Amino acid sequence: MTILPIKIYPDPILKQKTEIVKNPADPQIQELILDMIETMEANNGMGLAAPQIGKSFRICIVKYERKIYVLINPQFKLKSWSKETAEEGCLSFPGQFIPIKRSKKVVVEAIGKNAKEITLEATGILARAFQHEIDHLDGILYIDRLKTKK
Repeated sequence: MTILPIKIYPDPILKQKTEIVKNPADPQIQELILDMIETMEANNGMGLAAPQIGKSFRICIVKYERKIYVLINPQFKLKSWSKETAEEGCLSFPGQFIPIKRSKKVVVEAIGKNAKEITLEATGILARAFQHEIDHLDGILYIDRLKTKK
C-alpha cells in the first residue's frame, strides 16, 4: 500500500466529472482502494475521493465510527428534503472549514469493496460525508455549495 499525494485546490482534476468503474474487481482498482484508505488515514481525513489523489474514477471512501465505507459508482436513490447546516473540511482545502447546507438523510446505491452491490442509508454526519465525497466524483467542491462565495 502507498500513501498518495493529495491534490490541492485549484488543481483542475478536482473540477472534473469522474469515469464509471467498469470492472470493480480489477486488481488495480482494489489496490487503488487500499492506497486511498491508507492515504485518508495518514492525513486524518474522514473521507477521500479518487480525484483528490489524481485519479478520475468514480470511487470514494468514508470512515465513520471505525467503519470504512467503500463506494464504487455511487448514486443517490434518496436525499431528504430536510436539510441542516454544519461545518465541513476537505483534504483538498487544508485548514479551511466552512458551513454547508446538506440533506439530513440519504440513501446511496453503490458497489462495495468486495465488488457486490450495496445500499446504504445514512443520517447526520455519515450522510453529510457521503454527499461531500460523491460531490467530488461529479466535479463539485464544497465551496461550490456556498450560497455566497466568500
